[in-house]
Amino acid sequence: MDFKQIQELIKIINKSNIGELTIEEKDFKITIRQKEEASPVYTTSTPSPAYLNAPFVSQPSAPSVNTQSVNHETAPSTKPADNYVTIKSPMIGTFYRSSTPDKPPFVSVGDEVTQGKTVCIIEAMKLFNEIESEVSGTIVKVLADDASPVEYDQPLFLVEPA
Repeated sequence: MDFKQIQELIKIINKSNIGELTIEEKDFKITIRQKEEASPVYTTSTPSPAYLNAPFVSQPSAPSVNTQSVNHETAPSTKPADNYVTIKSPMIGTFYRSSTPDKPPFVSVGDEVTQGKTVCIIEAMKLFNEIESEVSGTIVKVLADDASPVEYDQPLFLVEPA
């Protein structure tokens, strides 16, 4: 596990409600814990990897502040949101609307989806997981930004059932 992967894990844990995460790989073990005030503590039980000059020590992190502006795609609608079905993230990871940056999104607002159709990809630990629609209908709103971290059970799409 390289330093960049550790930083990504810390960001994801910092934004989630996970209390503790431990990962072991060969001779490397890392535990990431959140304190009650949501400041994670990072510890390792083995020497730091050779590519790091300084030892990796436990440090509290400052609370993260999201300064990113959110621009969600929506369709003009006068119907109440009560009849919409929410497609939620089944895991923690990075949300992608398309398979590669140069390809169009799997779905956009106004697109018809059927049960089992791929609506997005979530990358978790370098594995790309296709997320499928659980309902047939029309995409009404995209609730997550492309290439942004998502949490378990976070709403991704609103669908008006057919």
